[in-house]
Amino acid sequence: MKQSLQDGHEDQEELSSRHSMAPVNERRLLFKIDVFVLSFVCLQYWINYVDRVGFANAYVSGMKGDLELEGDQFNLINTCFTVGYILGMIPNNLILLMVQPRIWLSFCTLAWGVLTLSMYKVTSFQQCCAIRFFQAVFESCTFSGTHLILGSWYKEKELTIRTAIFTSSGLIGSIFSGFMQVAIHKSLDGRRGLSGWRWLFIIDFLITIPVAIYGFVFFPTTPDHMNRTRRGLRLFSEEELQFARRRLPARNESTRLDWSVFKRVLGRWHWWLFSFVWILGGENISLASNSTFALWLQAQNYSLSQKNHYPMGIFAVGVVATCGAAVYLDKVRRSKHWHVAVFIGVIMCVVAVMIRARPTHPAVLFTAQYIGGVCYAGQAVFFAWANIVCRDDLQERAVVLASMNMFSGAVNAWWSLVFYAATMAPRYERGCYALIATSIASGLVSVLIRWLQVRETKQKLDHISENLNYAGANAVPEVIEPDSIELKELEEERV
Repeated sequence: MKQSLQDGHEDQEELSSRHSMAPVNERRLLFKIDVFVLSFVCLQYWINYVDRVGFANAYVSGMKGDLELEGDQFNLINTCFTVGYILGMIPNNLILLMVQPRIWLSFCTLAWGVLTLSMYKVTSFQQCCAIRFFQAVFESCTFSGTHLILGSWYKEKELTIRTAIFTSSGLIGSIFSGFMQVAIHKSLDGRRGLSGWRWLFIIDFLITIPVAIYGFVFFPTTPDHMNRTRRGLRLFSEEELQFARRRLPARNESTRLDWSVFKRVLGRWHWWLFSFVWILGGENISLASNSTFALWLQAQNYSLSQKNHYPMGIFAVGVVATCGAAVYLDKVRRSKHWHVAVFIGVIMCVVAVMIRARPTHPAVLFTAQYIGGVCYAGQAVFFAWANIVCRDDLQERAVVLASMNMFSGAVNAWWSLVFYAATMAPRYERGCYALIATSIASGLVSVLIRWLQVRETKQKLDHISENLNYAGANAVPEVIEPDSIELKELEEERV
């Protein structure tokens, strides 16, 4: 009896503290999240791509000749990078559930920055393979880890545009790397006895370090971590942290990071189909990510500045397509993620046919490669989609997001050698047929995912209706309002 009275008193105190809590301005909170959270992840992904694409720019800017790289050694170095990326993916995401992302992401940024610096001293193919492998292990924290963090801060309607901004920052990093390589080659080539491509890695390192420091000082991690650290409270008040957690859809708090996560993940369609669809989506990007345009330009004896400048158009189209897809999903009432997926599939089929039909015709090849930049929109669309579908289970969401990138990388490790090897330039016949296959398949799987999502949402709403009672009626609107809106959309779709 005494214990019951004590528990009741504690519950009353908790309710009183909630009512006495200062009101939170949601627009101001969202602005602070954008300033402190989105800014760092965008800077980190930007410098990630500056470092990553810098290798391809260095290869066509003198590294190949200086290191006497031959045949498919460029692709083999990229495969070593991919293997490291695969191995680090899931461990990094699970570490982010236990260690403050502020600390872990900043440390990983510092680590790959130091490894980037070491690239300026390489003298052999074997050294390139080893350094690129360990670079990838640390870089693998960035993409899927950031999607996990964004899903912990933003609501569904806010998530798509932020995801697009994040993925676009990487594409802007690719553009920046091309400009930087040309500028460095013109101004620093031969300075202190170093080739221009070696200076590129030094400059990359000098840019990376400030980003790591900025993250360690200002990045506020996630609402779940900040209730265990004083640093987060300097940026967000306790009321703002609690509101940040409450404003998101309720998730199952009983789930834990233990062996049961494997049963939960493997027992649902989320992991299987989102991993599969991003394998296909990732291979749609292979045409661009394997630097086929730069290798084509090299095979056609274009100048160094042209080999670095012309591929920037692909990334520019990628930025426009990514932002366009986000605006469509955010502003158009009846928009769906699978609409964008099917559109990308159609465009990439056209690109493959154009390259296969006229592989050496400059006008056709330039047009096809630039239009192919549309494939980059799939990054924002598919990962935002997975974040939304898996929002009920934090641990499942971490594994699914990491697995999507991991399996895509695992396939690309050998895909690039089979379909986009450097020796296949400029025609890439097998690559064109493979691109047609993955484009069609990615559209079909996206339609299947949407059908299963609709069915799953309907089952959840039916379950809520069956368990609804008058005693809990007062709490119902806050919990099921978003799903009620989705149910209305589902009913409209049926009609």
